Amino acid sequence: MQTYRCTCGNRLYFDNSICLACQREVGWCEGCERIAALEPINAADGAATGEYRCGHDDCGKNLRKCHNYVVEAVCNRCYLVEKAVVAEQGPAANEAVQANVLCRSCQLTETIPDLAVVGNHEKWGRLEAAKRRLIYTLDRLGLPYANATPRLTFDFKADIVPPNNEWRNVGAKEIVYTGHADGKITINLREADDAAREALRVQFHEAHRTLIGHFHHEVGHYYWQLLVQNQREAECIRVFGDHNSPAYADAMAAYYQNGPQQNWAASFISAYACAHPWEDFAETFALYLDMISVLDTASQLFRAGRANFRSRSVAPLVERYQEVGILVNEFNRTVGLIDLVPEVVMAPVVEKLKFIHKLLNKAAQPKPLVPEVAPVPLSVVAN
Repeated sequence: MQTYRCTCGNRLYFDNSICLACQREVGWCEGCERIAALEPINAADGAATGEYRCGHDDCGKNLRKCHNYVVEAVCNRCYLVEKAVVAEQGPAANEAVQANVLCRSCQLTETIPDLAVVGNHEKWGRLEAAKRRLIYTLDRLGLPYANATPRLTFDFKADIVPPNNEWRNVGAKEIVYTGHADGKITINLREADDAAREALRVQFHEAHRTLIGHFHHEVGHYYWQLLVQNQREAECIRVFGDHNSPAYADAMAAYYQNGPQQNWAASFISAYACAHPWEDFAETFALYLDMISVLDTASQLFRAGRANFRSRSVAPLVERYQEVGILVNEFNRTVGLIDLVPEVVMAPVVEKLKFIHKLLNKAAQPKPLVPEVAPVPLSVVAN
């Protein structure tokens, strides 16, 4: 995750909507794909137009805030103003249309929770924030999703809770399962409840259970369908095992009844990965995105941490990821937090990462992965 500069020189972070140094509004510019100061554009008579100019001198594109930025305060992204709409429909029509437009990230969400329920708005905001970090990483890797078939979309739903004092059976349609199906990633809203998610993490003996972790895992299932199914299945079977035998339902039932293999750590990145080859692929894919995300942050803040994500070999990335992990793990242990990098990446897991690295490099669209951005001095005001 990169950091950015405000017009005043202060460091800006990915989730910022205001600069704490100069109080300028800031947001994500879809033109230059950076957090930028938003410079208001006024009409000739000085009236506000609702348009902004990207504060980066090498961009300067005209922007409008996403509807979910202006109205719901669960987004900090801006979209490019399409002047063609003005020409076709006139300024008044354009203003009405633009006021309800979503950014590219918010457009991917097809279902949001019932905002009349207390607490749901805050949980929805946490889900959108985690999703934006996923989209950022997919964009850094140049991966297709918005225009792919199937298109990547998201549903954020809560279990249906019966009214107070009303007994009834809970049917299958009233329980929301976090998962992926044909391009649609569904996340149960309770995962955005920190206390509930931590209780589940302890219950299932997981080293980590985070919102971004769910997104990284489920998008692994999406890319298996998009890039492997009916294309590279034979090669994938050689690396991860045969996903056809045993059947997925049978394998998962056996896993939940008997638990993981006793020696799972020798060949898998997590206990859950040994349940079925599909879950092994998704868990390893999640590790790969974790690795890319951590190294992207390290490469921008510390020159010594720079890494070439499109190198032919994944081994240097794994080595650097573990070096950064050891350092941050010790920081975390110093203040009593859990490890940032709980995984020990064994040789069989590296082989699986090689497959995913090669798969994603082939799928990457022609776009610079890591534009040269000058690191922001650490002495500036932190938000």
